[in-house]
Amino acid sequence: MNSNTFRRAALAAVAAPVALFAAVPAQAAPATPATGGEGRASAVVLRTGLDVSLLNKSVHVPLKVTLNEVQAPASAEKTALTVNLDGVAGGRPVSVLRADVATANATVDKNKAEGYTNLAKARVHVPGLPLLSLIEVEKVTSKALCEVGKEPVAESNVLGHVKVLGKKVTLSAGGPTRVAVPGVGEVSLDLSSTETTSRTAAATALRLKVSVNPLDLNVAEVEGDITLAEATCETPKAPKTPEKPEEPGGSDGGSTDGGSTGGDTGGSTGGDAPDVKPQTGSDAGKAPTTANLAETGGSSTTPYLAGGAALLLAIGAGATVVARRRGSQG
Repeated sequence: MNSNTFRRAALAAVAAPVALFAAVPAQAAPATPATGGEGRASAVVLRTGLDVSLLNKSVHVPLKVTLNEVQAPASAEKTALTVNLDGVAGGRPVSVLRADVATANATVDKNKAEGYTNLAKARVHVPGLPLLSLIEVEKVTSKALCEVGKEPVAESNVLGHVKVLGKKVTLSAGGPTRVAVPGVGEVSLDLSSTETTSRTAAATALRLKVSVNPLDLNVAEVEGDITLAEATCETPKAPKTPEKPEEPGGSDGGSTDGGSTGGDTGGSTGGDAPDVKPQTGSDAGKAPTTANLAETGGSSTTPYLAGGAALLLAIGAGATVVARRRGSQG
């Protein structure tokens, strides 16, 4: 074997793995279930949005605070909340809420999202009324539950007595309850507000609209809203169903190659169709592997074939030369 033949055989051997790699048909990766979007949940024990007007200054001091506000996954438990407001109570902290139990929990997993709030023996104060509670509650809870494949649920409960500005009141679900105290102010309460959609739920045990004029501790007026025991949730998205890989050749009998071939052949040859071998579903749509490898030179035996062919050519050429010499000598 001469050097050129050997070089070609070596190049063919090096190129064979590349050609083989390119000729292998792409295989669909196994489908894996998607995890779906995560849900959401939140819970808060108390939220205030109050505006405090001071006597000796023509200013408004915002009182926007929250107690135990959590976003899933989280939990919190704190039974007291105090704030400092400039110009109020001589600079001393103002107690906004005190409770025996004040917890908020929010959890989320792939199947559900849930927010839960529990408040027991709670007393809410506003600046200017340090001794008189704006509201006292025995126990209030709120729960929002969003499960995959189910309708969201929102529920709130107000258990035991409720006092507003020192007066015991009976709450009604038919509308707001108003309590007015001469020389102090007015409070309007909404009981157990709930709201649900196809994927969300929200529950609030109590929502207060406050307008009081304490005229104490340098406070002229307090107005705004207070929310007690709130919970929300949003349903996680259901995991996507894994897609099945399509079988080559298709499974629809109305669109197979056999039907179209038969129609075209019958029209062009007048019914004398050649023998057509049936194709199985696993074979249809695949090109013969050996044909592809032959075209690209990607067979693993290519170097040996090339070397063998070169050797045969060399032997044939030598035999021809010997035959010619013998002929010329004869």
